[in-house]
Amino acid sequence: MAENQNIEYKESWRDEYLKWICGFANAQGGKIFIGYDDKGKVVGVANAKRLMEDIPNKIRDGLGIVVAVNQYEQNGLPYIEIDVPPYSVGITYKGVYHYRSGSTKQVLNGPALEAFLLRKRGATWDNLPLPIYSIDDVDDGAIARFKKLAAEKGRIEPQLLDEPKETLLEKLRLTRGKYLTNAAMLLFSKDPEEYQLGAFIKVGFFESDAEILYQDEIRGSLLDQIDKAIELIYFKYMKAKIRYEGIQRIERYFVPEDALREALLNAICHKHYQSGIPIQVSVYEDRLYVANVGSLPDDWSSEDLMNKHSSKPYNPNIAHVFYLAGLIESWGRGVEKICDALKKEKQPKPEYTVHSGDIMIKFTGREDSVVRTSAKTSDKASEKSYERLSDNERRILELLIKNPEYTIRQMKEILSSGRTLVTTCLKSLKEKGLIERIGSDRKGSWKVNR
Repeated sequence: MAENQNIEYKESWRDEYLKWICGFANAQGGKIFIGYDDKGKVVGVANAKRLMEDIPNKIRDGLGIVVAVNQYEQNGLPYIEIDVPPYSVGITYKGVYHYRSGSTKQVLNGPALEAFLLRKRGATWDNLPLPIYSIDDVDDGAIARFKKLAAEKGRIEPQLLDEPKETLLEKLRLTRGKYLTNAAMLLFSKDPEEYQLGAFIKVGFFESDAEILYQDEIRGSLLDQIDKAIELIYFKYMKAKIRYEGIQRIERYFVPEDALREALLNAICHKHYQSGIPIQVSVYEDRLYVANVGSLPDDWSSEDLMNKHSSKPYNPNIAHVFYLAGLIESWGRGVEKICDALKKEKQPKPEYTVHSGDIMIKFTGREDSVVRTSAKTSDKASEKSYERLSDNERRILELLIKNPEYTIRQMKEILSSGRTLVTTCLKSLKEKGLIERIGSDRKGSWKVNR
């Protein structure tokens, strides 16, 4: 058997392996075999009898715990098994918290250590009191939005929606004693980043892994961030394949809206907000990533995500409010719904990458569902023409490079300008040979020339 989350092989004993024992005790428990090589083959251990006396004493003195230490024999070769149970309290070795993650040992510090200690105490970060955030800081608009969503879904007692916000927040389990909690601040603050760094969503469009073309930051209460992010990504960042059925215009994106919405909701409910790092959405022509500082439950692997599983949100109080608002289900079906939405559009399944400090989901579009950019601003020939453009002409050209399907109305709204300005700039760009119209005014699209 290969080394894994619960198995570690060592050919001989060294006192530094107390760190590994500490890591097992802080995670799911596990076994260390002394007298095994890295491939899991018994090679035997010298002085087994003495080690059977020394190891338990060193574990007790160095870690303050007692574990089972057993001696066995295979093919005449003795080996030692150290069986470490999981502990309900944090264990340290020389003042350092070690943690077993996958087949590696991690040192916990900073936000990861804070989250670990909270879990050991049965607490969660989103349920901690935040004394500097008071009822006067609660945004009435966010409260009204929640009440509207909750009333439509019918998951909350109707009479509770008529209560003042002080009573509502208490019934939503968003208070600790006389204080509001971190969850209350994130859900109902007009700008959560006044109280917690990184409480927003960052979106960027990448030409390559090393070159970002433009980016935006989506702020506001968590209840508002989802719709703002969806609207921005599909209106500005992603290009749709367009076809017509009669006079009806049909748009298809390589990431269905239902799938992206679920991915963002999962990121919000599982994010380690104390890290101070925003949720990051990276958009390419043919793929999209949602990256989030977080971790899987202790007994999970990335394979568990793709199978049916229970709901274990890192921020249960935030998830509870999202459930009452009808934004999520309570059965842990987020990944299942993502896969169903992709399957309906005949797109590939998502790919999850899980590291010790973050989780990332990748959506990849089928080639026939991807819109390739017709021109790159990096071409030297276009750079010279680009330098001679007015600011408004340059902004419109950039929009058409991103999405040749933009209409005059859409460009007017994005640029917050009048229709006359947009049409004048388009006429100038056509006269300079930088763009041309393909098809009719109503059903056609723009072509950006190099």
